[in-house]
Amino acid sequence: MRTMAPSMTRSMQRVAETVAHDPAGCARLTVTGLAERTGTSEATVVRTSRLLGYPGYRDLRLALAGLAAQQESGAAPSVTADIAVDDPIGEVIGKLAHDERQTLADTAAGLDTAQVEAAVGALATARRVDVYGAAASALVGQDLAQKLLRIGLVAHAHADPHLAVTNAVQLRAGDVAIAITHSGRTVDVIEPLRVAFDHGATTIAITGRPDGEVAQYADHVLTTSTARESELRPAAMSSRTSQLLVVDCLFIGVAQRTYETAAPALSASYEALAHRHSPRVR
Repeated sequence: MRTMAPSMTRSMQRVAETVAHDPAGCARLTVTGLAERTGTSEATVVRTSRLLGYPGYRDLRLALAGLAAQQESGAAPSVTADIAVDDPIGEVIGKLAHDERQTLADTAAGLDTAQVEAAVGALATARRVDVYGAAASALVGQDLAQKLLRIGLVAHAHADPHLAVTNAVQLRAGDVAIAITHSGRTVDVIEPLRVAFDHGATTIAITGRPDGEVAQYADHVLTTSTARESELRPAAMSSRTSQLLVVDCLFIGVAQRTYETAAPALSASYEALAHRHSPRVR
């Protein structure tokens, strides 16, 4: 709901926000009751349910009841308040830890396993992998490229938009290009992905906005979730957590598919760096 809210109308946002804030209470409401509570119409409630991936409000209501039962059992805590300027560091740690856990859980629940499997399959057989990201997403891209390099794949992360496009021009069928953008509309990331797409490479988008422009040029879309933003917690912080989860899923999947070559490559990289982790003898 947090991920899809920006693409909704204001009336649909009211429905989504109400449901996210009080799943237990909303699970007890009929479609008419939820419409009255949110000051919207029954049609708006149904449209919101469908946009969230449910055939209708009845299915959303059943999911809310399950979530409410899980929360009441203590398996999942309720959403915490935003971090305040005067919060003691102990509370900051607790709130951040909770938000990180919730972000990871939301991302895991929202990932399309078929899309992940397809992305892993393309990466496992790729001749070359290019990864595009900007700002905080560039750091995630570097993490993925380094992981793939350590298991023997040819992978490069590009944070410079000009260099990214220059490299994308060289991609062909059998290559893979990955764009990482939470907003789904970062021009410096979309442009090289479009070029790679036009040249026949398999393209993958890791984004918090599956309806964003980046998805137009992606063969596979992996959707991330984020914790609620606040004045002290911008999207760059919360999106990074979910992006890293997706990156790790891709890496492990590829390592599994290519185990016979990945395991020796990983061992070789450990051995090559071992002396840097040993105490120096004077």
